[in-house]
Amino acid sequence: MLFGLFSRKHKHDLDDTTLVNLVREDDRDALGELFQRYSPLVMGLCLKYMKDVQTAEDIMMELFEKLPQKISKAEIQNFKSWLYSVSRNECLMSLRKKKIDTGDFEKAELTAENQGEEDLQAVIEKEKDLTALEQALLGLKQEQKQCIELFYLKKKSYDEITSETGFDLKKVKSYIQNGKRNLKLILEGKK
Repeated sequence: MLFGLFSRKHKHDLDDTTLVNLVREDDRDALGELFQRYSPLVMGLCLKYMKDVQTAEDIMMELFEKLPQKISKAEIQNFKSWLYSVSRNECLMSLRKKKIDTGDFEKAELTAENQGEEDLQAVIEKEKDLTALEQALLGLKQEQKQCIELFYLKKKSYDEITSETGFDLKKVKSYIQNGKRNLKLILEGKK
C-alpha cells in the first residue's frame, strides 16, 4: 500500500517513453499518469469529431481502456503524436459505424477552419453594427432614444412605456416611429 502511494507520486516525473514501457509491463499507475496527462487532449479531439460531450467521453474512456493492448502492439516513437492518431482513428471508426460519411477529412478540417473564420468575421461585423447603433442612438432626441431603448432593447410594451415615461400612447408610438426613421438616416449618414 505504502509503496503504491510512493510509486504513484513519482510517476508524474517520468517521461512518456518510460511510462509507455511501464504500461507494457502492466503498470496501472503508469497508465493512470498517461490518462492524467493526455485525457484533455483526447477529449478535445473526440469532441471535435463527435460534436457530443457524452459520445466523446465514451470514446475517450474506451480508448484508454484499450490503450495497454494498443501500446503492446505498436512501435511508438512519439507517444503524443501516436495517441493523437489512434484517437482520431477511433473517432472516425465510430462515425463510420454510425454510417456518417466522413469523406475527405482534410477537406472537412479546412471547411471547419474556414467556418470558424467566417463565424469570427460575422461576430466582428455584428460588433461594428452594434457600436454604430449605439452611436446613432446618441443622435436621437431624448424622448425618441428613451422609447426606442424601452421598446427594442428592454422589450417593453406600449402600455409599459406609457406607464414608465408618462408619455401618452400616441406620443410613444410617434417617438418610436420617428426614432426608427432617424436612426436609419443617421446610420446611412444622411443626417
